[in-house]
Amino acid sequence: MTTFDDREKAYEKKFALDQDLRFKAESRRNKMLAEWAAEKLGITGSDVEEYVKAVRKADLIEKGDDDVLRKVKQDFADKGIAIDEAELRKVMSQFLAKAVADVEAASKS
Repeated sequence: MTTFDDREKAYEKKFALDQDLRFKAESRRNKMLAEWAAEKLGITGSDVEEYVKAVRKADLIEKGDDDVLRKVKQDFADKGIAIDEAELRKVMSQFLAKAVADVEAASKS
């Protein structure tokens, strides 16, 4: 194999690893977001896990975060809880930062 082939395989491997870490971080973010929202929505007990599953499932609708944002925002609206979209995006961003740190720490151990 040539050096170019070795480099290409290394980049492909890194890309796959980065995608895996991104998926894990986003999934963890969605769980934290769902638990946070569930508390505000008054969801308790085993229903919290069902809500987490529903939020994670919503993330599969389309690429990006808008599907999750719409789901949680609509759930708040259905309960008569006013939440600004900017505030919701801020919370999502904070949870993503924490999730990335958690995933990176777990991958190093």
